[in-house]
Amino acid sequence: MSKLNWGMIGGGRGSQIGPTHRISAGLDGHFRLAAGALDADAERGKDYAIELGIAPDRAYGNWQDMLAGERDRDDRLDLVTVATPNATHYEITRAFLEAGFDVLCEKPLTMTAAEAEEIVAIMRDTGKVCAVNYGYSGYPLVRQMRAMITGGELGKIRLIKAEFAHGFHADAEEADNPRVRWRYDPAQAGTSAVFADAGIHAFHMACFVSGQAPAELSAHFASLVGDRQLEDDAMINIRLSDGALCRLWTSAIAVGRMHGLTLQVFGEKGGLSWQQQHPEQLLWTPLNGRTQTLERGDGDLSPAAARASRIPIGHAEGMPVAFANIYHDLADVLRARKAGTAPDPLALDFPTAEDGLWSMRAIEAAASSAKSDGRWTTL
Repeated sequence: MSKLNWGMIGGGRGSQIGPTHRISAGLDGHFRLAAGALDADAERGKDYAIELGIAPDRAYGNWQDMLAGERDRDDRLDLVTVATPNATHYEITRAFLEAGFDVLCEKPLTMTAAEAEEIVAIMRDTGKVCAVNYGYSGYPLVRQMRAMITGGELGKIRLIKAEFAHGFHADAEEADNPRVRWRYDPAQAGTSAVFADAGIHAFHMACFVSGQAPAELSAHFASLVGDRQLEDDAMINIRLSDGALCRLWTSAIAVGRMHGLTLQVFGEKGGLSWQQQHPEQLLWTPLNGRTQTLERGDGDLSPAAARASRIPIGHAEGMPVAFANIYHDLADVLRARKAGTAPDPLALDFPTAEDGLWSMRAIEAAASSAKSDGRWTTL
């Protein structure tokens, strides 16, 4: 089986997310890193690309050169990952989609809902894949939650409690650190800080596992450290399309919390609880029954969870493997399209530009609601 050609924009030396993408894309042997424009500094980016094994003629100084160089190649890229700063996602993703490339974009897809609507329209018009890296949806037991809810094991979903709270921006002495400060600058981050950066993962997870779209929300934003222009703590209530209520808390000043992504779902027939810091276990409590621990890798899990599990039960996997499941899904879809066949239905759960659009609508609605003392705002 020949490997698919993969290109990366951003994610250069010192990047927080770049190594995770490279590990994840290579985990199953589906992709070969064939081209890259890895850094805002052209020479540094070229040098690092060559160090990673990219041929010198495909080590580009910027994404524009990469687009021009790859557009007409016989061995052109099968997938392009965009892992650049947020404000550049729209321009790059649009350009590559319009040139006929399939794209995986880091979140957020864009800076505004209007931009996201354009990306969705281009994706539909071109028939190309535009995925968004809500990578936590790749965890096997998150997919188990989705399968159990879809299968009716919880009955009608009443309430979802979602959190993504950490304490890494709680130190007022670090408020002017450039790596922190840009997140609270509207010119670079947009209309929201911690909800757009962290809480949006919890928002996507709630929609992903429940199979419900957001209908309206009420938000309260707080800036609790220094004179930040954007929020570092937020509480959001969301009414979902089939009647469930989601209560979402996200924070960057929760001292003592590390990653803090948790999801609890409560239905008529039972409840589920999962934490990203303990991703190998899912707690399942049937109504009037005892709490059971479902283990990642168990033989009686759903086909979706089994497909997403890579190593034997009892051995920890982790975030790169969750991201790898997104790449695995994309590889299946791209290979099926080349072969003229239908992809495995289980490969179609990856987040798309439409998920990115809903996220941008939620961010804008939450910012508007917060400015209006929590007024319920329709998405």
